[in-house]
Formats: sequence, C-alpha cells, structure tokens
Amino acid sequence: MGYLLLFLVVLLVFILLFINLHPAFGDNPSKEQKVQFSQLDNYVNGKFINSETTSLTMSAADYYSMLKENISGVKDRNPEGQISVTEIDWNKVSSEEDSLTWFGHSAFLLSLDHKKILVDPMLGPVASPVSFVGSKRYSEDLLHLIDEMPPIDAVFITHDHYDHLDYPSIKKLKNKVNHFFVPLGVGAHLLDWGVKKEKITELNWWDETEFQGLTVAFTPSKHFSGRGPLNRNSTLWGGWVILGKKTRFYTSGDGGYDTHFKEIGKKYGPFDLTLMEGGQYDRRWSWVHMTPEQSVQAHLDVNGKNMMLIHWGAFTLAYHGWTDPIERGLKASEKSGVKMITPKIGETVPLDGEFSIPISTWWKR
Repeated sequence: MGYLLLFLVVLLVFILLFINLHPAFGDNPSKEQKVQFSQLDNYVNGKFINSETTSLTMSAADYYSMLKENISGVKDRNPEGQISVTEIDWNKVSSEEDSLTWFGHSAFLLSLDHKKILVDPMLGPVASPVSFVGSKRYSEDLLHLIDEMPPIDAVFITHDHYDHLDYPSIKKLKNKVNHFFVPLGVGAHLLDWGVKKEKITELNWWDETEFQGLTVAFTPSKHFSGRGPLNRNSTLWGGWVILGKKTRFYTSGDGGYDTHFKEIGKKYGPFDLTLMEGGQYDRRWSWVHMTPEQSVQAHLDVNGKNMMLIHWGAFTLAYHGWTDPIERGLKASEKSGVKMITPKIGETVPLDGEFSIPISTWWKR
C-alpha cells in the first residue's frame, strides 16, 4: 500500500511538472490582468462565465455511457483513409478579391479588402498538447502551408482549446503575422510562445476596434476555455465580426445555441457570409456545442445571407459519424431556405456576392 501511494504521489508530481514545463500548455494571465478582469461582469471568482447560467458538468451515467461507446466503438467516427487536400491556388488567395480558403475544422484564411486574415489556424497534426495522445488530423499535416502563405496581416483566435489554438502553428506563424486579435487572457499563451506584446490585442465581448480599415468586434458565445486541468475558464471565448468594404463576415467560434445570436444579428447584421460551428455535438454536452440544425437557426438569428458549416472535417472529438454534421446541416439549410456552401478542404471561395460555388459532396467520395 505504501509503495502504491508513493507511486501515485510521484506520478502526480510528474504530471504537474510536465504541465508547468511543456510549452504547448501555454501560460496563465498575470496577477495584474486578473485584477483588471475582476471588474468585469463576465468574470466571477477568478473565472470567466457565460452570459446565461451554464452547467459544464456531466452525470455519472453520462460518463458511463461514454466509456461504453469508447469500448464498443461508434460507426464511421473517422473517414476510411486520409482525406485529400485540394491544391491551394495561391494566386487566387493573393489576389485583391475577397475570398475564403478552408483548412478543415475551424481554420481558414480570409481575404477582405486585400487583407490576409487567419482565423483559428490549427494546422498541426493532432488536437492535443502532445503528439502521442489526442485526435489526429484526417488529412496530412498542414503546417507546411504556412511557408507558402502570403504575409498575414492578422490572426484571430476564438478561444484557447487545442483544436483552435495550436502551439506548433503559432510558433511557425509568429514572425509572418503583423497582429494577433485574441479573447481576454489568451495573450498570455502567445507571449509565452514568443509573440511580441505590441503585436497582441485582447478584447472582451462587444469590444470593437479598427484594423487597417476593417471593423472588428469580439462577440459572445456559450462555451468554456482552458488548456490544462488547473486553468479552466481563466481566459475568455467568443466569435468574431469582421466588416470590410464589400463583405460583412461573422464566425461563431465554439458554443451552444442561445439568445446571443439574435443580439449579434441586431447589432452587426446582416452578414454576407457566416461560418457557424456545427460539429462535435453530443446530448451530454449540448450546452457548449450546437447541432447542425441549431447552427442553421443561429445563422438565421444573426441575419446571415450565405452560410458555411465549420468545426468538422479534420478531427474526431465527439461520437457522431464524421460526415453527420454536413449531411444534417444541408438538410436543415434546405428546409429553412438557407444557402449553404460546402467547399473542399483547400478550395478558395470567391466572396463576390454571388457565392456561385457549386454544392459539393466531396466527403462521399
């Protein structure tokens, strides 16, 4: 019994040292920042909170059912073999036309008013702090694309989870990016990874700023944050409004469905294009991820014209089939009269007002 206790103590110490020393875990907001945060309505008892009371706990029965599904396996959670990535047309990306190029999940390159903007550039091979644990990317590692990209005017981060804020991607990007826009507290991770303080702007919900002629606003979502067991909700989460001369754009970030979408639509809509989170959902955590049907409704709430479903197509983080999000999303969009675009991974979509890209079913091939 004594040896077992000693082993457990040593294991715990090792884990804590690993978390504190491994750079992928990032860093925590400073004491000075926490004092500033304490004056905010959405920061209570040292943690950020959702606008609506949200329970982030699951019952014992929920954990038991997850264990059963992990053992038994769920059909089609992963594609058969690697997904191919369309060869990126960098001439299109570098042109002066507004466009969007999707890299799978929630990562994409947006061109607005000839500004190159990366959102949640998770281009690494695994959604985890370490390579040997976590969900592996369906396609090849995309980090090499960073070398091929034109200079990046800005990176926007929605929150600090590993499938959105990727240490290897930021390390490779940091000297290629002019500025980083992040939620409150997330700058601590970037500073720890060598990004200069003057290149980071942190925003709270409903904060608005200008960037090289673009109007930028950080908007609420119903989610949570944290990169380790001891820093849950130490940083903020949300979505981004980016308004150009020709294109009004919104991406939801991660989060469950709620009334904030109508508030966003009232304040900033209409949007020419919305990118709505609609994958990795489950009845056991319905408060922090939308079903595809809810994503379509959220698009209508924010007064969007054209919609794209994101948070799918790269990683398995839930128990539904890997193509369920897009198949359910398309059915819901057709039923609601919503125009949904479905570009291939790596395909560049011109944001020309027509959104004439044909509906593709590339995931069935």
